[in-house]
Amino acid sequence: MTTFRPKFSPSRRTLLKGTGAMFAGLTLLPRFSLAEEEKKLNLYNWDTYIGETTLADFTAATGVEAKMDLFADNDELFAKLKGGNPGYDVIVPTNDMLERMIKANMVMPLDHAKIPNMANIDKPFQDAAFDPGRKHSIPYMWGTLGVGYRKSKVEGGVVDSWKILLDSDKYAGRLSLLGDAQNVIGVALKYLGHSFNSVDAAELKKAEDLLIAQKKYVKVFADDNGQDLLASGEVDVCQEWNGDIIQVMAEDEDIAYAVPTEGSLVWQDTMAIPTGAPHPENAHAFLNFVLDAKAGAHIADTIKYATANAGAKAIMDKSYTENTSIFPPAEIVAKCEPGLYLGEEATKVRDEIWTRVQAA
Repeated sequence: MTTFRPKFSPSRRTLLKGTGAMFAGLTLLPRFSLAEEEKKLNLYNWDTYIGETTLADFTAATGVEAKMDLFADNDELFAKLKGGNPGYDVIVPTNDMLERMIKANMVMPLDHAKIPNMANIDKPFQDAAFDPGRKHSIPYMWGTLGVGYRKSKVEGGVVDSWKILLDSDKYAGRLSLLGDAQNVIGVALKYLGHSFNSVDAAELKKAEDLLIAQKKYVKVFADDNGQDLLASGEVDVCQEWNGDIIQVMAEDEDIAYAVPTEGSLVWQDTMAIPTGAPHPENAHAFLNFVLDAKAGAHIADTIKYATANAGAKAIMDKSYTENTSIFPPAEIVAKCEPGLYLGEEATKVRDEIWTRVQAA
């Protein structure tokens, strides 16, 4: 089973054309003081999910040579480290996977004294249900799961409910859902007024029935390429990640993105130090560097996801900070939930529901 929003392989984290040159002066950042440790750092990250010059800037600021390997989704990350750390110092798990790895003792507690730039973390992200007290992680980027659509093809040119995808025949054969049990079942639960993370059997049965009834109108359960189907005109409405839709919005003014009023999933990617990291001092220095205002702004400007770095956000252009596709209205975000690691039994139940939906 894929964990929540494992979607950047490569689409969700496909590099968006930004104005990274705005932050070309990053190499002038002061050098960090590091304990005596081999001057190396090994980062395990999603594809194209960092600033164009972040690693080089970190090397210039610290003298530490930074290298990055890529994983396609959270499951690959977990599988790579479950038998022991092969040599990574910093990893980038999504919140539910981080929670799973904490419970499995696969990540190290952080020494907050070595990360003074944690003061730049935006207030809503200073604590987390999946990592109380931020003992094991710093927030990196966050975003939402919502509806991408063609304004010219939907009634009124606006979408405000999951009904268009989950409970309507108006766009039969012209809509797509993600090919992902957790996220499709989760939004069905939200549409029905329940928690995205519900484990209630009756609520899950209602979600299953809804999806089975709707399946005949779904063109495809897309493997995270709904934005491409929308851009090519193969569908008019799709369930997708905000960053993917923002990418095609930049090229087509008829495309828009909305988080339904019923609420949705709000995801958060984190940075953590895996157990057995060979360079833990350098890892702490890297986390501190990423939380620097200028470094964080460069990253956000490059990849166009919502930063949890208040210092970075404060120095960025309004075209980013006031973009509601990146930062939805607070009242909408308040209705969203983070995906939680529900345990093996709950995961099995959702996988069984998904099997029945696909077979219907």
